[in-house]
Amino acid sequence: MTKPILQVEDSEDDARFLQGVFQKAGVINPIITVKNGDEAICYLKGVGAYANRDKFPVPSVLLVDLKLAGASGFDVLEWVSHQPNLNGMLTLVITGYHEIGQVNRAYVLGAHSFLTKPIKEEDVANLTKGFKGYWTFRKP
Repeated sequence: MTKPILQVEDSEDDARFLQGVFQKAGVINPIITVKNGDEAICYLKGVGAYANRDKFPVPSVLLVDLKLAGASGFDVLEWVSHQPNLNGMLTLVITGYHEIGQVNRAYVLGAHSFLTKPIKEEDVANLTKGFKGYWTFRKP
């Protein structure tokens, strides 16, 4: 079974754009989008609306924006860093931040990679080459 990608993005336009970039790159993992950090943590915990793990399985990849209402992307990263059962999940930060301090903070909190918006197809291609085993591709 192909594990999903959990996308934490409060902008519907950015979420759709990123999904399109992954699709163009040939990635067919289902992408589940939540709109804020609090919802992401509920999904990852498997509680509330996300309690059914058959319907909402643990993702192989977490794509998290840093600028979110409520719990920020940094809050999500910090929470994830304390969850041993999520150690195998690839955590990618995708955001509009460009400041080196924000980049460093994301890495300290466990991010595996950091990309700035707008994301391009070659960025996704590089991710899939650099982090093998997390993606399912469309067959040629």
